[in-house]
Amino acid sequence: MIKSLPLSTLSVSARTVFSSLKSKPRLGSRLWDVKTLPSVFLRSNTRYQSTAVPIRMEKVNTTARLAELRKLMSENKVDVYIVPSEDSHSSEYIAPCDARRAFISGFTGSAGCAVVTLDKAALATDGRYFNQASKQLDENWLLLKQGLQDVPTWQEWSADQANGGKVVGVDPTLLTSGTAKKLSDKIKKSGGKDLVAVEVNIVDKVWGEDRPARPVEPVIVLGEKFAGKDVKTKLTDLRKELEKKKSLGFVVSMLDEIAWLFNLRGDDIPYNPVFFSYAIVTADEATLYIDSSKLSADCQSHLAENGVTIKPYEEIFGDASALGKAAEAKKSEEASESTKFLISNKASWALKRALGGDDMVEEIRSPIGDSKAVKNETELEGMRACHIRDGAALIEFFAWLEDQLIAKKATIDEVEAADKLEALRAKQKDFVGLSFPTISSTGPNAAVIHYKPERGSCATIDPNAVYLCDSGAQYRDGTTDTTRTLHFSEPTEAEIEAYTLVLKGNINLDRAIFPKGTTGFALDGLARQFLWQQGLDYRHGTGHGVGSYLNVHEGPIGIGTRIQYSEVSLSPGNVISDEPGYYEDGSFGIRIENIIMVKEVQTKHKFGDKAYLGFEHVTMVPYCRKLIDSSLLTDEEKKWLNDSSADIWNKTKGYFENDELTTAWLKRETQPF
Repeated sequence: MIKSLPLSTLSVSARTVFSSLKSKPRLGSRLWDVKTLPSVFLRSNTRYQSTAVPIRMEKVNTTARLAELRKLMSENKVDVYIVPSEDSHSSEYIAPCDARRAFISGFTGSAGCAVVTLDKAALATDGRYFNQASKQLDENWLLLKQGLQDVPTWQEWSADQANGGKVVGVDPTLLTSGTAKKLSDKIKKSGGKDLVAVEVNIVDKVWGEDRPARPVEPVIVLGEKFAGKDVKTKLTDLRKELEKKKSLGFVVSMLDEIAWLFNLRGDDIPYNPVFFSYAIVTADEATLYIDSSKLSADCQSHLAENGVTIKPYEEIFGDASALGKAAEAKKSEEASESTKFLISNKASWALKRALGGDDMVEEIRSPIGDSKAVKNETELEGMRACHIRDGAALIEFFAWLEDQLIAKKATIDEVEAADKLEALRAKQKDFVGLSFPTISSTGPNAAVIHYKPERGSCATIDPNAVYLCDSGAQYRDGTTDTTRTLHFSEPTEAEIEAYTLVLKGNINLDRAIFPKGTTGFALDGLARQFLWQQGLDYRHGTGHGVGSYLNVHEGPIGIGTRIQYSEVSLSPGNVISDEPGYYEDGSFGIRIENIIMVKEVQTKHKFGDKAYLGFEHVTMVPYCRKLIDSSLLTDEEKKWLNDSSADIWNKTKGYFENDELTTAWLKRETQPF
């Protein structure tokens, strides 16, 4: 419940507004429409209204870009052109040179797809980005809010626009083969002519000389001290899978899979220690396609010792085509059990076309991805260790920020706070960089799920508003991702209630015990149920897999309602996030995120002779005490919270032996309930 001031203390106009409310404002309902109230009331006459205003996310005028794109569409005999977010490797995060959808639409969120016709343009994105997209898209664009009732998917919209025998085009390297097949069928069913591969990306032509160059950052060897398993063993394991499938070989296109397989790390994509490459692994050969200028003598020696041949990055499609043709010729000459190449179901349409299409290719869930998701003991111990160090940096940051805002009355904006946090992380052992851009958000900006503060235009942190910080780092021994929501003054009852409901969900998932074979799809409701009981929810997944000094978002596992999360069960060694939330647009946002690791647990019984699994949490950062309503917690939840706080205190206090400020903050925030 939001606590309001007595009507007698408000101005006449404010009193009129409050009197018009038939019941007290509650969590999940807007207290007022901010557009209809005088700014003097919003800023001066109410104790709980944040003075932090939502940042104006600048719109880009896309008129000229779209005009040039449509000219090129006509030249290529294409009526509808699709611009996905991904690069040629289905990467979630991309290098600046591959940000085509952002360039053509002006929308900079990490997820979405743009579709342009000769007279219309639409941008589809999910619930994380509805707010951001509505602010960034100019009048040329229609926003397709994916997941909402009666809103078409981008595939449906594209097919509808193709009605009347029109042609839909796409760069075939940017669409998976499976997506291309389904889209082609949908287009034909809707009366369109077909989906065609446009070999030269026409957005790149519009972008021209302003398009950033492809990165050529150096690659390093990740020693077995951190990797925990050598390359020869990984290749042997993969070849066993190829033998089981009776396949000719596996063409690897996912960048994090290549980095993991060869125990290499790079820096071609911001925040993701990967490098542009492809690989082909057969029963007796392994080839890495990469710009060799990235490889030091140490890297080249490492690859040679493990029987890996190096070839230029650009030769992958030519070699794939040659392999496919040779295999097809051999197939017609002699009977052979091994007749097809394997590719990941995330590999591009272009790669499948090069290998020879359906006759020569089988698409599967990548065996490398499955192996990578189950961390070995070295990687698990690295995750524990790096989260203690990372927790120490976050604790020092929150203590510093509170002191600056409250005691020193300092003015600090969202980016300055993020810079300070990065500097504190950089002091930690084996720090490499951030794992994603820090979401440092105050007041209403915290309600933008994937908010990104911009230097020079971001908000000043309001000590009287919620502050949400979602951040992470790359260390040589692991990857971190932690979200904490804090309040430095007096939170509203609504903020306290929301925080406590989210906390209960976070704890409930952490404490779950479930039989082996259970998926993250089945566990999602455990984190949402306390919000559901109040008619509330959040528009994002509850958890994602996390790499080991690799991508912070890692498949194939996750906790949420995505259908793929129902396909892969959780296994001991999986590392995953636990991050329920709640967001009031224009007001505040709450999210609490820990990293948890799947482990086998002992139970009194073993029904069905199955093993039972649970979680070990490794995040070492306290919760915000003043946002917790302990009366809403059960005794078991309080015990979990107290045990967690004691663990955090014991594992991090040694980092602050000569830091009275941080020690006092940590001691206060870890006191038992």
